[in-house]
Amino acid sequence: MPRLYQATSDRQPAPRVTFAVLAAAAAAFALMQSLVTPVLPTIQQDLHTTAGTVTWVLTAWLLAASVATPLMGRIADTIGKDRTLLVALGAIALGCLLAAIAPTVTVLIVARVVQGLGAAVFPVSFGIIRDVYPPHRVSSAIGVLAAVIASGSGLGIVLAGPIVGWLDWRWLFWIPMVAVTLVAVVAWRVIPASPPGPRGRINWLSAVLLAGWLVALLLPLSKGATWGWTTGRTVGLFALAVVFFAGWMVSELRSAEPLIDMRMMRLPAVWTTNLVSLLFGAAMFGVFAFLPQLMQVPSSTGYGFGASVTTAGLLMLPMMVTMAVSGSISGPLTRWVGNKAQLLIGAGLGTAGALSLALAHDSRAVVAVTGAVFGIGLGLLYSSMINLIVQSVPRHQTGTASGMNTNIRTIGASIGTAIVSSVVTGHPGPQGLPAESGYTEAFLLLAVASAAAFLVALLVPAKRATTPAPAPAALPELTPVEA
Repeated sequence: MPRLYQATSDRQPAPRVTFAVLAAAAAAFALMQSLVTPVLPTIQQDLHTTAGTVTWVLTAWLLAASVATPLMGRIADTIGKDRTLLVALGAIALGCLLAAIAPTVTVLIVARVVQGLGAAVFPVSFGIIRDVYPPHRVSSAIGVLAAVIASGSGLGIVLAGPIVGWLDWRWLFWIPMVAVTLVAVVAWRVIPASPPGPRGRINWLSAVLLAGWLVALLLPLSKGATWGWTTGRTVGLFALAVVFFAGWMVSELRSAEPLIDMRMMRLPAVWTTNLVSLLFGAAMFGVFAFLPQLMQVPSSTGYGFGASVTTAGLLMLPMMVTMAVSGSISGPLTRWVGNKAQLLIGAGLGTAGALSLALAHDSRAVVAVTGAVFGIGLGLLYSSMINLIVQSVPRHQTGTASGMNTNIRTIGASIGTAIVSSVVTGHPGPQGLPAESGYTEAFLLLAVASAAAFLVALLVPAKRATTPAPAPAALPELTPVEA
């Protein structure tokens, strides 16, 4: 039976210590989502590859994370969350080592796949929090951790410029490798041991089919503008994606131990929140990947800022700050503003931000302010989604459910990034650079995705707010500052 862990033994440290380790682990992995995005052109030049090939340094990570998240979440519920966390951290460190010494882009892409296996850090961390903290404090803790993850996802864009400028792009992997290794050692010492769940088989066929339909879908989405949308190669891959997707659905529905439990998807709070997550992932990563590129377009084009990688990162800083702040206060805010209301506010602000980027991106100040608004929306969305999912499933399914939500968001990120890339590159300008219309249409699409997320959020069942019970004396109250 699941139990609530108390900080009463040498193996059970104070919850704030456990939380600090989980936050460090989650932040390290979140950084890997965006750290390489602004420097893909640098990597392309150094490894003597093409622009189309180097984009798979990002895509391969997203694909691996999409498959590994439900797979490792399932394993976590079986062998224990603490052990799975160590495996995930080991995969990140190994992937960083391979990437740091990669002699070719092929090795670098393989290294990014290995890093993607560390996606289990997210669902496992949320599951451990639910084990460690009493129910009345879970929302606050998850809100702060979600803010750390969301901020880390964008902080990589800010840090990439100075690291590459002072050192070399390979240090984008050396530094995280050292940090993750240290976090793993501390996690091994302080993370409470969780009891393993029922032993069972892992549905490997489902994992293969999931990877198959994602590759078959994303490849033509990203290459369609170059290959031609009606060519046999493009149409054939789309058809293959449909076949693999159908096979994956059948495999999951027939399996007694599916990777993604479709029975949970029948819960109104789960399927609606996951659909919001899909759309949110597309909008979030679309902005993260292409707003810095827009800023770096030469000013001679008439619409770019000609910013350096470092300057582009600094212009993203307001977004990161507001995302962290709004995510941190999301949990405590549920005493007055429910998770559904926060979901709606976040989606509304996300829509306004993406629309502004599409129609008014000719001023650095405007872009910075717009980014700040978009960041508030992201922080609220991220935290409220996780809380809605965790509160809607039994404790023993926390790892699987939160893993499914993370996985769906990553799939949305993969699809959104591929579509935006296709739109931007499909509008070539006179200097061989993307035309402004490409960015305008891309951000308009992201605004549509955010607006769709708002409409779906209206369908999320509302939960009546309750007054939290007093905290037990043995467990000190968590605050964002302590976290």
